[in-house]
Amino acid sequence: MSNDMLPVVKRLPVVGIGADGWSGLDPLRRERIQNAEVIIGGRRHLAMLPDTVHAERRIWPSPLRSGLPEFLEQYRGRRLLVLASGDPMFFGIGTMLIELIGPDELEILPGPSALSLACARIGWPVQDVDVVSVVGRDLHRVAGHLVPDRKVLVLSADASTPQHVAAMVNDAGFGASKMTVLADLGSPSETVVYSPAHSWNHPPGSDLNVVAIDCVARDQSLIATAVAGRDDALFHNDGQLTKRDLRASALARLAPMPGQLLWDVGAGAGSVAIEWMRADRRCRAIAIESQPARADRIRENARVHGVPGLSVMEGSAPGALAGLEPPDAVFIGGGATTEGVLPACWDALRPGGRLVVHGVTLETERLLLEQFAQHGGELTRMNVEQAEALGTFTAWKPARPIIQWFSTKAAIAESSRHTQQENS
Repeated sequence: MSNDMLPVVKRLPVVGIGADGWSGLDPLRRERIQNAEVIIGGRRHLAMLPDTVHAERRIWPSPLRSGLPEFLEQYRGRRLLVLASGDPMFFGIGTMLIELIGPDELEILPGPSALSLACARIGWPVQDVDVVSVVGRDLHRVAGHLVPDRKVLVLSADASTPQHVAAMVNDAGFGASKMTVLADLGSPSETVVYSPAHSWNHPPGSDLNVVAIDCVARDQSLIATAVAGRDDALFHNDGQLTKRDLRASALARLAPMPGQLLWDVGAGAGSVAIEWMRADRRCRAIAIESQPARADRIRENARVHGVPGLSVMEGSAPGALAGLEPPDAVFIGGGATTEGVLPACWDALRPGGRLVVHGVTLETERLLLEQFAQHGGELTRMNVEQAEALGTFTAWKPARPIIQWFSTKAAIAESSRHTQQENS
């Protein structure tokens, strides 16, 4: 949104209002509302204002994000105010307005958030709580936060959310977790109900609710930890799976960072992409897989492991890579010898990006030796052996050796920059 489309007011007030309505507002927020000529908000929030507020009241446009710039332009030159729910910066309209207008043009005046109110009611330290919103988002995102002793707060989509959360938590092996549903927080009609997830039988209540989960695992041996290298048994697969020891090694070098994008080329079961995204909720990944059955399996694995936002691209590399957003990291677990795959991945990689390739055949080993000679990095041969029964005794059973090549564009880009500086 360009500056000439902004309202004339130097700073647009964004006022948070709670379920207690006008009575819960402090003098500053009331003064901003009384001074406004036009107030934009949801129907429920606008209805909370008393008749003594004479401003024109307008409901948000639909669709919101694409319609907002033109909507605001209608009121350029007038004293405009945005009315939001609770804390506008907590999964609220404030973050969208900052993206569109910029922080310098906004005056954020928050009320208590659903998180702070819920934690106050049940005695949870706010800083220790994981928050996940399922408002307009896949419910399976909650599964990514289920870890023993973790405290999770779910922002519900509607009154049916608690029942669906209870079923999913139970299916994930966390049925003993205590679930608390807090509805209409801050209002005279506020309610709190709780029970273990496995026996949840409360009828649906208010649409305005949050679900607090105090995570308890049923079987510690099957727990999917938050650390890379999850148990192979937790991934549905047809044998095309990067095994946990090798996966942990690959992810240590891929180095997931918030907001960065991974290409998982020849993804198989999608385990590398899934663990990349689990490293941080802002990590993104595209799994490229040529076989439709495996692509479907990747999607199911992503939901089970709590990262339903994993993008799955059906097709064969390198053709399927065309037009994709350039990655910050690339993992090639199979198919590296296919003509054009390695050059396409390396060329697409952003400066500072990391590339990890695994191979088991002599042909792949020969190719990786060439890449190592050309681009440097690390070339590692890994042998994994596991103890298995041999008659009445126990012996080591080796898996096929894996050749791992890892390199980053950072050193090459930096070297090129220094060369250019020396020649200038």
